[in-house]
Amino acid sequence: MSSKALIIIVLAIVLSVALLSLAYMLFTSEKQVVLRVLTTTSLYATGLLDRLAEEFSREHPNIVVQFIAVGSGEALRKAELGDADLVLVHAPSLERKYLEKGVIYCGKIFAYNYFVIVGPRNDPANIAGLDPIEAMKKIYEAGERGYAKFVSRGDNSGTHVRERMLWKKAGLNPKGKPWYIETGSGMSQTLMVANEYSAYTLSDIGTYLKFSSKLTELKVLVDKGDILVNMYSAYLVRESKNEKYAKMFIDFIVSDKGQEIIGCYGREEFGRPLFYPVKTASIEELKRMWNELAEE
Repeated sequence: MSSKALIIIVLAIVLSVALLSLAYMLFTSEKQVVLRVLTTTSLYATGLLDRLAEEFSREHPNIVVQFIAVGSGEALRKAELGDADLVLVHAPSLERKYLEKGVIYCGKIFAYNYFVIVGPRNDPANIAGLDPIEAMKKIYEAGERGYAKFVSRGDNSGTHVRERMLWKKAGLNPKGKPWYIETGSGMSQTLMVANEYSAYTLSDIGTYLKFSSKLTELKVLVDKGDILVNMYSAYLVRESKNEKYAKMFIDFIVSDKGQEIIGCYGREEFGRPLFYPVKTASIEELKRMWNELAEE
């Protein structure tokens, strides 16, 4: 056999092996999936979701988790349009409406923290340590007298829904008042505006802590009361074509590993976690509070 023929045979063998290897990789590797997650801005702005997605991707490298951060109301509206595979929200009254419409299903509470009323360090409305409803009454009174401003997200987010509930329980409606400012923005931007105006606002404690170094004019003034409990729930979206993978992500964030990440996140930097895993509370108690809030 000539050397030329031998070279041709070797090249043919090498090419065959390469083609077989490529075919094996194509037929045995898992198809990449993009999982679209509509999420409340507080979960995203704090960085918690990126941390969860990072760990999830180690276990499922074929699944790319894509977060779209909007207010809870907008997240649920987009879910109804089929723009997501799952939603992460914290507005029980809105969640119930979309559950009843059949847009979302298979919900699980996976974390909680607390809303807080923050305001100027000199606290012109004298709300420090008050019951949340009494605090809102005092802010309204101070606003009417020209002593205070209140900054609202005004975006139908979970935080905005809770703020409206507080005003309603106080028997007050500040909308349209010159001292009541609506940003139409996420929590971090709203906190920055409140800081600029030395104004009061309602925030989840996680976002406040994350940006506290920049909020030099503000401090937490009210942080007690069941009405301030803030529960985060995950739901599958009915029309999703990626139900299998969406369920895998939800199962991960409620797993021991996911809950450990939630419970540790922020502890090193702030001396406390930004969110609490559900295992640190009675799930039945959280469900009871969720139902009460959903009725509002």
